Amino acid sequence: MSSPEFSAGEAPAEKVTEVTGTGIPVRGNDIDTDQIIPARFMKVVTFDGLGQFAFFDQRFDDEDNEKDHPFNEEKYRGANVLVVNANFGCGSSREHAPQALMRWGIDAVVGESFAEIFAGNCLALGIPTVTADQADIEALQDYVEANPDAEVDIDVAAETITYDDTVVDATVHDAQRKALVEGVWDTTALMGANADAVRETARSLPYVPDEHVSEPAAEDGA
Repeated sequence: MSSPEFSAGEAPAEKVTEVTGTGIPVRGNDIDTDQIIPARFMKVVTFDGLGQFAFFDQRFDDEDNEKDHPFNEEKYRGANVLVVNANFGCGSSREHAPQALMRWGIDAVVGESFAEIFAGNCLALGIPTVTADQADIEALQDYVEANPDAEVDIDVAAETITYDDTVVDATVHDAQRKALVEGVWDTTALMGANADAVRETARSLPYVPDEHVSEPAAEDGA
């Protein structure tokens, strides 16, 4: 089946072409999903409220006393661009990790590299995972630490990161960039926008009974 085409303004999900805001640096390679959201906080029916538990064990000791961590620092309150290092989001495939980051307030993650499943789970939420060279990432982390109120601009379409007078060449995976820029990253919204095609496909499947392929309810007055 060919990919659906949408004209301007008809994308089923919000188009994510650019993310601008203040940054928050979390340093260290191989930060896994258990560090991002410990497993004991995953016993929830919905993802609501997960944001408060992001990096919980890195932020608090066993007596719930605060430890030294950027997510505890007042200067980063309201930051929406997370700047990390290599292999971020490795470990388990738990989708709770990007859910927790999103609910903390993160709209984009910039780093040296990401675990593939983590990046895919971020895409499902409309969160770009943008990569750049190690030296460029470390320079950005240094800048954000020194200038927590300064804006960082991520151009998803052009694949650049801009801060101060610096423009960094970045990379957004081709499939991710296309999905974000065209507004087709939300698979539920995409299926809803192509309901007729979904029903047609369902009818063609021998194991789907006809009574399970419902037509949309008629509008009042139709």
